[in-house]
Amino acid sequence: MKYKSYVLNNYSTIPQIDKLSEESKHNIEIVSSVLPFKVNNYVIDELIDWDNYENDPMFNLTFPQKDMLLPHHFNEMKAALEQSNDKNYHMEVSNKIRLQLNPSPAGQKEHNIPVIDNEKLYGVQHKYRETALFFPSAGQTCHSYCTYCFRWAQFAGMEELKFAMKETELMIKYLEKHQEVTDLLFTGGDPMTMSYKVFKKYIDPFISDQNKTNIQTIRIGTKVLSYWPYKFLTDKDADDFLRLFEAITSKGINLAFMAHFTHPVELGTEALRQSIIRLRNTGVQIRTQSPVVKHINDKAEIWSDMWRKQVNLNCIPYYMFIARNTGAQHYFAVSLFDAWKIFRNAYQNVSGVCRTVRGPSMSCTPGKVQILGVSEINQEKVFVLRFIQGRNPDWVARPFFAKFDENAIWMNTLKPAFEEKFFFEEEEFKYFRENYNDSEWESFE
Repeated sequence: MKYKSYVLNNYSTIPQIDKLSEESKHNIEIVSSVLPFKVNNYVIDELIDWDNYENDPMFNLTFPQKDMLLPHHFNEMKAALEQSNDKNYHMEVSNKIRLQLNPSPAGQKEHNIPVIDNEKLYGVQHKYRETALFFPSAGQTCHSYCTYCFRWAQFAGMEELKFAMKETELMIKYLEKHQEVTDLLFTGGDPMTMSYKVFKKYIDPFISDQNKTNIQTIRIGTKVLSYWPYKFLTDKDADDFLRLFEAITSKGINLAFMAHFTHPVELGTEALRQSIIRLRNTGVQIRTQSPVVKHINDKAEIWSDMWRKQVNLNCIPYYMFIARNTGAQHYFAVSLFDAWKIFRNAYQNVSGVCRTVRGPSMSCTPGKVQILGVSEINQEKVFVLRFIQGRNPDWVARPFFAKFDENAIWMNTLKPAFEEKFFFEEEEFKYFRENYNDSEWESFE
């Protein structure tokens, strides 16, 4: 299959677009002026049921919906488009709205960016001791955009909101100094939108005999298996990628695809099955993750079905996330209580090989917080929580409690159950201050 993508400027040429009502098409244009929209022919031809598009999970996953913008934002953008043909004015209104949507959640801009040689590494984030994130500039797009994407700001055209880095020299220097970092996550966007030649330049330092970092695992955060499995089948550099993956694993480096699958439909094509077989033959490990999101996968049976199918395809269920507090969270949010019930019911209905999955988990400012359940202590109903990852490694696997709130959708809406503050609030950034010199971690001050 030959790749073809559609964005706002050419979406009207999608062959099936005439199935949409004029109102739906108008809404897409308004919402897409604020939140990014991109879809490709594989998703259109093989994943969406166009005869029932209004209720189709893959349509809702890739095509913007009116209610993804709050009513006053929708009306503001609609008025701007109707009142003027000035694209600069449209951008001004759009950017104003975007800045109200928490474009950089969990303190990414303020607290995760390391410094070396007095230079901030805007293409790197280092939040957890063993793991660093790298945003290669050439990989800051996707084959299709998920409507719930928490990194929507990467694609919105506002450079001041974007994480990206072209050169690796400073990153390598940083990793050489910080030997505690064992895992490097290539993220974006989607690193698997890059060509082989570009991606190889980023990988070469880690498979070179001169490598002095302590990177033992390279992770690739990607939705390529869902949105363009032909990347490893018929693309002109498909075999080159597979040989490179073999070179990585033959060096003793664990190579893991952190594959995003949001619905079982994505797991049903022959192209997907063949692509996974080819990847697994190179030694690549495939771990799967997704947020639980309303309108798409907010039923336990969807998750149990998805986990079984992933295991049958030799993938490892890894995470169920909570939709982050950014972008269209109000539209996709599932309450923490409902998310836990969905997870629990799905978990109960699969075998042990599927129960490698962890969740539901919030990637919030202090770390990844898992909802273990709901309990009653001293006649008070509480959420039982724990850190899967934390800014301070000592927080990991430490249980704590929050007052039960059946409407809460994020960590910042929870209150401590038995204390004035959560235990980590006073020392949220203390670990980094004590373990890295201030010049290198000035963003924590």
